[in-house]
Amino acid sequence: MIKCIAIDDEPLALRQITNYIKRIASLELSATFSNAIEARDWLLDNSVDLIFVDINMPDLNGVDFVRSLSSPPMVIFTTAYPEYAVEGFKLDAIDYLLKPFGFDELSRSAGKAQSLFELRSLKEQADATTAAADMPADGAQEALVDGADGESDKEYISIRADHKTSLVKVANIVYLESEGEYVRMHLNDGTKIVTLFRLKNMETSLPSEQFMRVHRSYIINLSYVTGYTKGRVFLAGDDYVPIGDSYKEAFHSYVNDKF
Repeated sequence: MIKCIAIDDEPLALRQITNYIKRIASLELSATFSNAIEARDWLLDNSVDLIFVDINMPDLNGVDFVRSLSSPPMVIFTTAYPEYAVEGFKLDAIDYLLKPFGFDELSRSAGKAQSLFELRSLKEQADATTAAADMPADGAQEALVDGADGESDKEYISIRADHKTSLVKVANIVYLESEGEYVRMHLNDGTKIVTLFRLKNMETSLPSEQFMRVHRSYIINLSYVTGYTKGRVFLAGDDYVPIGDSYKEAFHSYVNDKF
């Protein structure tokens, strides 16, 4: 069970997200708050696994609230202002819900949190037993890739996750999402694979002419790009990821050359 809290200065919005959370079996709502200062004070004596927090709030906004926490748990941002999305992703948020959102959207976000929660729990168990001995020294699982790094003829990448090794066809990867020391791999059939692996290592293992890093937390398969705006790249399946400032020039150069 994932213990969580919800923070929103709008009573109606807070009531709605409270009702949604109560409908999800994997979530346990510990408390709700109408401002981030009260929530921060409460967290001094209590702990949770997940925070749902609005970004645009008076006194202390959601982004600054998360930055103020010494050891922030998983975070899902909610807001009516899409321009805040990039700031949210910079803090390694699990997800970003744009108001007004429905139960299905929040449920999908909760599913992401559940996957990461379970993976972290497995890692903690492994660290407490001799099972941890077969992991690399840096605590990350090794991704085994057919062929030498940087080659364009790689067809499959093998990833250890969920107590098994999965063979993933490179062409089926839509994008990769970093969550701290984990990477979530999004496939074109909707499947998601979460593994202990760092994004920078994955970047060197994938063919550079097919994959591009567009944000410090995201690598995309260029074959699935369907459009872009100033701050986002849209991918097949209605997904989108933010474009980081330091990656915009390279992405726009690719688009200009390709199209």
